[in-house]
Amino acid sequence: MKNILLLLLVLCFAFSCKQQTKEIDKPKTPFIWEAANVYFLLTDRFNNGDTTNDINFDRTEEPGLLRGFEGGDLKGVTQKIEEGYFSDLGINAIWMTPVVEQIHDGTDEGTGLSYGFHGYWAKDWTNLDPNFGTKQDLKNLVDAAHKKGIRVLLDAVVNHTGPVTDEDPVWPGNWVRTEPQCAYDTYENTVTCTLVKNLPDIKTESDEEVDLPPQLVAKWKAEGRYDQEVLELEEFFNTTGYPKAPRFYIMKWLSDYITDYGIDGYRVDTVKHTEEYVWQEFRTICNASFDEFKKNNPDKVLDDNQFYLVGEVYNYGISAGKAFDFGDKKVNYFDGAFNSLINFELKWNVAQQTKEEVFKSYSDTLNTNMKGYSVLNYLSSHDDGKPFDPTRQKPFETANMLLLTPGASQIYYGDESARNLVIEGTVGDATLRSNMNWEAIKNDSKTQKILKHWQKLGQFRNAHPAVGAGKHQMITQSPYVFYRSYSHGNFKDLVVVAMDLQEGKKTLKVGEVFEDGTNLRDAYSNQKVTVKDGFVELNSQYDIVLLEQL
Repeated sequence: MKNILLLLLVLCFAFSCKQQTKEIDKPKTPFIWEAANVYFLLTDRFNNGDTTNDINFDRTEEPGLLRGFEGGDLKGVTQKIEEGYFSDLGINAIWMTPVVEQIHDGTDEGTGLSYGFHGYWAKDWTNLDPNFGTKQDLKNLVDAAHKKGIRVLLDAVVNHTGPVTDEDPVWPGNWVRTEPQCAYDTYENTVTCTLVKNLPDIKTESDEEVDLPPQLVAKWKAEGRYDQEVLELEEFFNTTGYPKAPRFYIMKWLSDYITDYGIDGYRVDTVKHTEEYVWQEFRTICNASFDEFKKNNPDKVLDDNQFYLVGEVYNYGISAGKAFDFGDKKVNYFDGAFNSLINFELKWNVAQQTKEEVFKSYSDTLNTNMKGYSVLNYLSSHDDGKPFDPTRQKPFETANMLLLTPGASQIYYGDESARNLVIEGTVGDATLRSNMNWEAIKNDSKTQKILKHWQKLGQFRNAHPAVGAGKHQMITQSPYVFYRSYSHGNFKDLVVVAMDLQEGKKTLKVGEVFEDGTNLRDAYSNQKVTVKDGFVELNSQYDIVLLEQL
């Protein structure tokens, strides 16, 4: 009897200890799109992982400077994923420029010959451009990213085809318009028009049923996949009930990348140049495809997040809230469509306002009339000719403001390594699109120091959704100390950040956030401190402190 009682006591103690341990275990940090740390790269300019695919379709004519294919590909991106480059930078989502098959020829609109290296000149949405790689390469990339906890965003273009060349004939008139060119002074003159000369505009407003373009039919037959493509289209239209209108063909082709590869989201190009209801339709189709992928691949489901859509509404800024103003019409692109829009405003805010003004206004906006949605902040990009710091004189300030401003962050490839955005001899946006500066990262100590700063901030941001999705509150103005707080179900996140500090000894007020006796770590200097009388003291050579609870 004594042995039985002893056994029961042991089991009871073990069970209670287990329960106690479970109760004090911290909940797993959830991935929150509103706090995402997104790395945006031009697939062709990032890393050449396979030199055998550098030339295709006889693209051998001499292009203008940085206007041809440079060799970057999907294998190159996968290589850096597996090496841990993105993880070291705290990246939890990668956005790549479009990888669909581009027009085979080049064009010259006064900038020198240009090929479709950037991915925005689609010829065939159903196929990958061999310069970027194969379908297996894309599958490998997505799988490798997901193993590291990194989401993958592809880039969706529904608004236009690629330019017309001798090798790339114009699509039929019931598919596209070739004029007038957009004047951008009204809603109508921004939507029902071509963006620029020789960029045929898909008739996204049309519900007229159209046949496949003859050049696509001929191409698919030559490649031996016509019957399969038509069979899939018939199944899609029969299942959805949508008319065989131009936009629905393209949406079907884009949704295949969700069901076939399990991508996590789309960055959507030229949103304001297409009717707003189109994006609500696209949302419905993407959701259905994401649900299908999860059902068919339960072992590959990362979490319960919905499919992510972030839109490029050129010149949209967070101060506009949920309504973009065309002058004669305001349009809400969020409800029923986008989780987030790219915020074109941050570079101006950073240049004209204090840190506290920026952080507070963004936090207030995102937690009130935009609650449930977000913005994707950037300070440099592939088509913004006026980046915050083009000659890279302020790489540390750029990191601080981009990675600590509320909202999701978009690191443009080379932001973290001070890749110069002013390249002599280039014309237009080519100056923004040079090759990734891997040699500097490998050999230059100054570049390595800059990268280390970005890595520390990026990892802190990745570990703490409160940084991007939390509520901001200043603690003291001098020294500048603030906290961010975030809760999601049983997950709670609280961090304190101090900036513009003196090197050496630092005393920071944290009592209104952390109780006395709380053990904290400065994620920047890797020092452990304990709250005493409402303050923490530490000694570091850095001017920034990132406090997290142990």
